[in-house]
Amino acid sequence: MRFSIHADGGARGNPGPAGAGAVVRDDAGRTVAEISEYLGLTTNNVAEYTAILRGLETLAHHLGERAKDAAVDVSMDSELIVRQMKGEYRTKHPNLVPLSQRVKIIVMKFHSVSFSHIPREKNVDADALANAAMDRGA
Repeated sequence: MRFSIHADGGARGNPGPAGAGAVVRDDAGRTVAEISEYLGLTTNNVAEYTAILRGLETLAHHLGERAKDAAVDVSMDSELIVRQMKGEYRTKHPNLVPLSQRVKIIVMKFHSVSFSHIPREKNVDADALANAAMDRGA
């Protein structure tokens, strides 16, 4: 059983009004869940991590005990966050360390989770959800 999560976060100003968006799809491409959450005033990197976290939390809740059998591909247009999640870069900022640790904990609920960087134009659904959250909150 395989799933994909497209995640994106953004802030208008850095820090500024921020939102997280994620789209969870099954291996047939059907949308399992969409997340669009206003985060208040924070940074774009906090929003990016929150988008990953909400996508994984939503999928874990949806699958329940079956999560341990699921392979998950997380795609996003933030090269920094992808490299941090792959262990290529250290996560040093004090606001990001707890979020990174929370993601690493929830990852353990799944059979496997991979992270990949995609161009912004391939992440339009998650971007639209993040922007809709910012629009609602601003």
